[in-house]
Amino acid sequence: MTTHEAPGSAGILPQAGAWQSIVADVSSDQRVFKGVPWGKPMMWIFLLSDTFIFGSFLISYMTVRVSTTEPWPNPSEVFALTLFGRSVPLLLIAIMTFDLISSSGTMALAVNFGYRRDRKTTFALLLATAALGATFVGMQAFEWTKLIHEGVRPWGNPWGAPQFGSAFFMITGFHGTHVTIGVIFLVIVALKVRRGDLDQERPGFLTGRRGNYEIVEILGLYWHFVDLVWVFIFAFFYLW
Repeated sequence: MTTHEAPGSAGILPQAGAWQSIVADVSSDQRVFKGVPWGKPMMWIFLLSDTFIFGSFLISYMTVRVSTTEPWPNPSEVFALTLFGRSVPLLLIAIMTFDLISSSGTMALAVNFGYRRDRKTTFALLLATAALGATFVGMQAFEWTKLIHEGVRPWGNPWGAPQFGSAFFMITGFHGTHVTIGVIFLVIVALKVRRGDLDQERPGFLTGRRGNYEIVEILGLYWHFVDLVWVFIFAFFYLW
């Protein structure tokens, strides 16, 4: 005779019960998240949600690009600069990309020297990262101004498919907003590092635990994400 095992005993748990068991085991273990600053998982959750937003924008852009019946403007011509009477394609975009990738290097060094508790070097590297980010935003503002003067609008442009303008302003504007917010926070954290707030654990915004520069690393996660997103925008929007 075959015996039937009771649910939850030696038999296989239902799927819902299995997940409840896993959650209970993890939540009951005090060592799982011990010592992990709350800012890191919160930043990762934010970046994950932001990935979905940027991904939706780029997928929408690609869908419009391949489905439109009107000719799509040639990025090499639209984003060209005239130097010494000659048109140089994508020159400004190349400089912007180099600028933002360089800022990832200075940000990584800032995190490194932050955990060495080298206040002076960390402060200088954070300011350098902020300066590179501000330069990027300035070049993007120049790019917007140039295209607006040439007739590009969210509802049309003089070179073909009207969706080009809306896609351009939406995607680059959303990314530029992220860079601007990052620059603001870089300056704030740099000033806190300079004053010694992270060493003395002064009460205030973005201070964290005493003697711990984890806020620099958390800010670095955000900044590297913004730089990575630009690589995809550069590839899909400017090179395609």
